[in-house]
Amino acid sequence: MRFLGLDLGTKTLGIAVSDALGLISTPLKVIRFNDSKETIKPLEEIIAYYQINSIILGLPKNMDGSCGFASERSLKYKELLEENFSLPVILVDERLSTMEAENILLKEDLSRKKRKNKIDGVAASIILDTYLRMRGNADERK
Repeated sequence: MRFLGLDLGTKTLGIAVSDALGLISTPLKVIRFNDSKETIKPLEEIIAYYQINSIILGLPKNMDGSCGFASERSLKYKELLEENFSLPVILVDERLSTMEAENILLKEDLSRKKRKNKIDGVAASIILDTYLRMRGNADERK
């Protein structure tokens, strides 16, 4: 099974993809957009090319676990994805994923400009990796 991980921002969409076994996540690309509907065509191509089985979308909750404006944006985007693709869209709590991505890129000693261009893809990979670990742990308990 192959999974697509998404980190939705206000103007960017970070994209990551899993390997064919659904064990490892890899940042793929970042799409810049003015309207989230602009992301559907590129996602359609990625989903077909990688033969994606499920979409994993980050849900940015507040530190206290409540949902705010960013969460509402992700929930609306989930509806858009479900309207356009006949795939399950699974929400994953993404608290601190961008901060973790920033730390990873800082360790790679990348310039600020290069970090800015990669951070959303790395955050998407972290979101996807979180899901893959949760899924793996659930499989182990069976």
